[in-house]
Amino acid sequence: MKSLIRLRMSSHDAHYGGNLVDGARILQLFGDVATELLIMNDGDEGLFRAYDNVEFLAPVYAGDYIEATGEIISFGTTSRKMVFEAKKIIVPRPDVNDSSCDILKEPIVVCRASGTCVVPKEKQRKNQEVDCNGKANCNCCHMWRRGYEGK
Repeated sequence: MKSLIRLRMSSHDAHYGGNLVDGARILQLFGDVATELLIMNDGDEGLFRAYDNVEFLAPVYAGDYIEATGEIISFGTTSRKMVFEAKKIIVPRPDVNDSSCDILKEPIVVCRASGTCVVPKEKQRKNQEVDCNGKANCNCCHMWRRGYEGK
C-alpha cells in the first residue's frame, strides 16, 4: 500500500537564510503520508510512534515542488512499519525570470526515512469499507481505494 503527496514549498516554509526550508517540514509531510496510509489500511489516523532512521540528503528551498511518498512494508498486531522518500521534482529559476521554473529530468531525493506507526486494536476497522456518510461497504470508497493502490 502506497501514498503520495505533492506540493510546493512556500515562502512561509522557508525557515533559514537563503529561503532554506527546515527539514522538519519534510518530516511533517511524512506524517501526513503515514496518516493517509493508516486511514487506507485501518480506517483510523493512528499515531506515529517513532522514526528509526532519517537522512536529509539535499537542501529544499521555497519554490521547490516536493513529492513525498510512503509505503507500509510490514504489519504487526497494532504496528505498521513504513518507509518514506521525498523528492524535489520542480525548481524555481529566478536566474531566467521571477516566475520561471524547471521540471527536473531526474528528481532529486532530498530525504529518506523509516518509522513505525500504531493503531490501537480497538480503533482498527480493517477491511471495512466506509463512505463519507459512515455507511459500511460502499462501492465508491472501495473503488477509490482499489484505484488508488493501482490494483
